[in-house]
Amino acid sequence: MNKFRYFVENQIFGVCAELGEKLNFPASSIRKYFIYATFMTFGSPIILYLVLAFWMELHQHWRRHNSPTIWEL
Repeated sequence: MNKFRYFVENQIFGVCAELGEKLNFPASSIRKYFIYATFMTFGSPIILYLVLAFWMELHQHWRRHNSPTIWEL
């Protein structure tokens, strides 16, 4: 069950977890406020969530490209 929880947190809720890590705020609270905001504004924060997810993936790609590991050389 823990493997499933970590998969969901890392893959689906990666944006909230990373924001919580950077802001030193519990990721569960960020998720809860995001869900509240989504219901209150009829889904418009989902666009922000997708933009942040895309930006995080792009940032990881740049970081891997600029500093490759020994196996990628």
